Amino acid sequence: MEDEITAFEGGERWDPAKVGAHWQQELERAQRYFKSWHDRCAKIEKIYLDQQPDQTSAAKRRFPMLWANTAVLQPAVYARMPQPVVERRFKDAEPVARIASEIVERNLAYTGDEADLDSIMRAVRDDFLLCARGTVWLRYEADFVLLDIGVAPSDPAADRLSSEMGGPSMEAIADERVCIDYVHWSDFLHSPARRWKDVTWVARRVPMTDEEMEKRFGREAMASGAAKAAGARKGESQAERAENEGKTHIWEIWCKSENYTVWIADGSPVALEVSEPPLELTHFWPCPRPAYGTVSTSSLIPVPDYVYYQQQCDEIDLLTKRINKLTDQLRLKVFYPSGDGAISPAIEKAMRPENDMVMVPIPEWAAFTDKGGSKAVVTLPIDEVQKVIVACMAARKQLIEDVYQITGISDIVRGDTQASETATAQRIKSQWGSIRIRDRQAELARFARDIIRLAGEIICDQFQPETLMLVSGIKLPTMAEKQQVEMQMQQMQMAAQQTAMRAEQMGRPAQSPPKMASPEMAPPELPPQLQQMMGQPTIDEVVQLLRNDSIRGFQIEIETDSTIEPDENAEKQRRMEFVQMVGGFMQQAGAMAQQSPLLVPVMVETLLFAARGFRAGRQLEGMLEQVGAQLSGAASAPKPEPQPSPAEMLKLKTAEVKAGAEQRKAELGVAQAEFEHRAAVEQARSEAAAQAVEQMRASYQ
Repeated sequence: MEDEITAFEGGERWDPAKVGAHWQQELERAQRYFKSWHDRCAKIEKIYLDQQPDQTSAAKRRFPMLWANTAVLQPAVYARMPQPVVERRFKDAEPVARIASEIVERNLAYTGDEADLDSIMRAVRDDFLLCARGTVWLRYEADFVLLDIGVAPSDPAADRLSSEMGGPSMEAIADERVCIDYVHWSDFLHSPARRWKDVTWVARRVPMTDEEMEKRFGREAMASGAAKAAGARKGESQAERAENEGKTHIWEIWCKSENYTVWIADGSPVALEVSEPPLELTHFWPCPRPAYGTVSTSSLIPVPDYVYYQQQCDEIDLLTKRINKLTDQLRLKVFYPSGDGAISPAIEKAMRPENDMVMVPIPEWAAFTDKGGSKAVVTLPIDEVQKVIVACMAARKQLIEDVYQITGISDIVRGDTQASETATAQRIKSQWGSIRIRDRQAELARFARDIIRLAGEIICDQFQPETLMLVSGIKLPTMAEKQQVEMQMQQMQMAAQQTAMRAEQMGRPAQSPPKMASPEMAPPELPPQLQQMMGQPTIDEVVQLLRNDSIRGFQIEIETDSTIEPDENAEKQRRMEFVQMVGGFMQQAGAMAQQSPLLVPVMVETLLFAARGFRAGRQLEGMLEQVGAQLSGAASAPKPEPQPSPAEMLKLKTAEVKAGAEQRKAELGVAQAEFEHRAAVEQARSEAAAQAVEQMRASYQ
């Protein structure tokens, strides 16, 4: 195969004849490897469905032990559809990862509903209980519709389709879905191996009509008469032959060691198609590891549970046939002498079944009494037959108990209990009687989780952004929309700056605040819808995270016991617990925040840590983060000085007025003294001058 692989990597196709011959040998080898298990499972399925010959006679009656045990285990190991849960591996404050996980979870829930995952899991459960192996197969489908909008599509498949149909001006809108196909236990093969890790290829058989083959492989495959004749499979039973009529069985093979897929008709030496895997999955396989029952470490051929108590069931059937035969012997059989004239007809009349009460006259009474009267009639003894029936029923009951011990179905699971038993005794029975059932529950839960993980990986890698938002109901802005809003904000900001500058130049005060004219002007107020949109991550960021990291950054699980115990009030209970937790925490945190504001960031992180543990709190997690950031910022900001009360303000104002009055009074007193001093000096000078003048005048006289 190495030369064929090299040729394909160089751009050439494999040789269908060589590839077909190789894989036909591999399929025949795997069929021989699983033949004994297939034959055993076919017999078990016939016993379970009671597809035996006519069982109306007592010699062919059976006790439906296999059906009864399976009916008890079916609701115990799987009861309802699994609920997907997608969580961030590290629950930190990352809005893109939170939105991405919620989108993937909603898409998975929608995929499970559309694919009817519940009926598929029930079919897998029945195969798991009867044949010890159940399998499914996942595939991706998309119907592209081209629209001429002048934008090139981003999906690779859409790019190819767009280039073929009209160039980059065509956009491909896809109706995308993940299909989950149930695979019957007889239609699944894989390479012989001891562990699932060592398996190199897996294959499933798909029945196709002529129209489906022509649509899938083209007319060349339909022209290959050898492929059609070889792929025709009649079947063993009449129902199987009716189902396969007009269909060709095709094997879809995924080879991990050579990294390619092959489509080949059953028994055909020529391959219909050889190509690269249509999906790039982490573990390569388009199917999860099958749900296995009892397997050993030496091979992956499972052992059905019925094998371990088949001998007991055969003995139970034998005793059931014997009991039915003996029951038929529980009839009243009478012996009486014949040919006695009037006595024999009288006895026959008295023993008729329709005569509940009858009086029969006997003409020859003396002859009747001479023969002993009642002794003339002798019945067949049935007491011994009754004793044998009771013994057979006791032996069968013991065998049934042995089967319950082998299968692990305790009396508490079957609803069989005694009034004298205490609640503790019943709890112990339920605990220890369900140990083996827990392993089966865990295996089916693991299988459902692997299905959801594969579906999540396909959704992350293949779905377009429009499909993700449409299915999830979460509308996110694109990067172009955010950039457009930012450009509008910048234009509004520049217009406000220009208006403020023109107002200042004209000598008028600007209508906007002075800070708007500064380069660090606050952005204009946006409508609430635009504010909410700007606060959300873009769908481009979400898709980039999903494409780059696929589901490796997320942890996909199913709800605890979601496949086992139906609980209609589970979501309501989770919401009530979340509300009670938040209400009690806020009541305690409010008092602590008033006493010590520095503890507000710690309390916010504690609340977010608790909210992330509730699935019901994920929708409010973004709002809690925003409010927490505001509270933390307010607590770390410097506090303003405390404002005085009105009485204190009145006192302060009164004191200020009084001090001002005293100061003015003091200032007025100083000015008055200086004025009086200057007036006295001037008066003294005037008096001195007048006295000098009088002296001069007197001297002249």
